Amino acid sequence: MNLSVLSKLLNPLYRVLGARSGQSALALLESEAPDLILLDVMMPEMDGYSVLQRLKQSERNRHIPVIFVTALGAELDEEHGLQLGAVDYIAKPIKPTVVLARVRTQLALKQAHDALSDQNAWLEQEVARRMRESLIAQDLTLCAMAELAETRDNETGNHILRTQSYVEALARRLQHTPGYAQELSEAQLQRIVKASPMHDIGKIGIRDDILLKPGPLTAEEFEIMKTHARIGGEAIAHAIGKALTMHFPDGVPDQAEYPESVRFLEAARIIATHHHERWDGRGYPDALAGPAVPLPARLMALADVFDALTTRRVYKEPWTIAAATEHIKAQAGAHFDPQIVAAFLDIQDQFAAISARLSD
Repeated sequence: MNLSVLSKLLNPLYRVLGARSGQSALALLESEAPDLILLDVMMPEMDGYSVLQRLKQSERNRHIPVIFVTALGAELDEEHGLQLGAVDYIAKPIKPTVVLARVRTQLALKQAHDALSDQNAWLEQEVARRMRESLIAQDLTLCAMAELAETRDNETGNHILRTQSYVEALARRLQHTPGYAQELSEAQLQRIVKASPMHDIGKIGIRDDILLKPGPLTAEEFEIMKTHARIGGEAIAHAIGKALTMHFPDGVPDQAEYPESVRFLEAARIIATHHHERWDGRGYPDALAGPAVPLPARLMALADVFDALTTRRVYKEPWTIAAATEHIKAQAGAHFDPQIVAAFLDIQDQFAAISARLSD
């Protein structure tokens, strides 16, 4: 009788599906997706409260609004139903105008909720798409700049890809090492890896007669060549300064508040400036020593030397992987951070695989 009364009331306006028990209602929901459920409390086999709990446990049905329609009109019964997740509570005997008004209100809310969910889903997809396009544009710009530097050098073609892969392998090995984990969060690791191709960008500022010289450099020429580290770092620093001034006319923010693109460029500046520093303080341009050499530059230093040793250059034949490994091992505490050398030795098979896969 209850089903008949509600169906006759609602059918002129809505498509109505009826179920004689809680179990049959749950079975019906396996093939139907109603916009609203009117649910009795006292039903055979399974009461309405149990049905509602089952609905809330279902990822597919948990968001369907439920109105209790029941003879249990006590205040505690109503509170219990609302606490379980019902959106409204109608007491029997029903008043047709009240039922129609409550149903109309809940369906309007459901439509608004669905529209908002669809809009939010679209916005999330659009943000993801634009972020992806921005990252692609950033990577293309980065690769173009790095390739421009490489075209003026006599180094081998895949040098950028190999050193980038070496840096990532080392960083991942150190990521959970005490003393290094804080500096190698996943976000910072990604910045370092992405910035590593910029390490020799300063070579654009070196004269061709020095940069492309087929034989050994004189002492004077080598001093000029060493300036590429300072040139690259300062060029990136100027780019950071101009970008911040352009986008923050009211004042440059603190480093902790830098946009992600600027944080990435800051990692590139550090690597370009300091990847020729040494652990023992005998490097350039600032003769930094030990932990004073920024970690991104220490990672790049080992990757760059390993690649230089194991590839053919116009002035030398390539070393074997074993010979290069022994040299780096011997330079622990001198040229290289001992912990980074230890990480390298742990993953030397990965270095060999990268060298083979990205050979020229």
